Amino acid sequence: MRRVRQIAVATATVLTGALALTACGSSDSGDSSADAGLSVGSAYMPQPVSDSMAAGFLVITNKGAAGDVLTHVTSDIAGDVTVHKTVGQTMEEAERLDIPAHGELVLQSGGDHLMFEQLKRKPREGDKVAVQLHFAKTSPITVEMPVKSATYNPKTGH
Repeated sequence: MRRVRQIAVATATVLTGALALTACGSSDSGDSSADAGLSVGSAYMPQPVSDSMAAGFLVITNKGAAGDVLTHVTSDIAGDVTVHKTVGQTMEEAERLDIPAHGELVLQSGGDHLMFEQLKRKPREGDKVAVQLHFAKTSPITVEMPVKSATYNPKTGH
């Protein structure tokens, strides 16, 4: 009986530790959260068709009472990651994108998005690409962006 109790206590301890670690890291879906009410979800990169460029999409949600600004993005997979705004039928590089208080910044296909330029390697479907988002007020958020098929079209979130 004592042995069964020791095993139960050990199992509960391991599960508690695993849950605590899960809460601290980002999840496989590309979601993560920061200290000022920002969270990131619906992140993905379509498998690039080019050897030198790729696009990335995600949603930054701000549950805080103050707005913030996405100032720049970095990733070890690319020499440069730029943020692009879509204006009419053209895209142009943006120095920053606002994230309204109690609102969202949606980066989606056909709209505002990330451009990974000077790829160091071409990511394949099933890979994950680490991306670090930098903000004016909030500490950086690292997101594991899954690489989807080149024709992937999300059903929700974008």
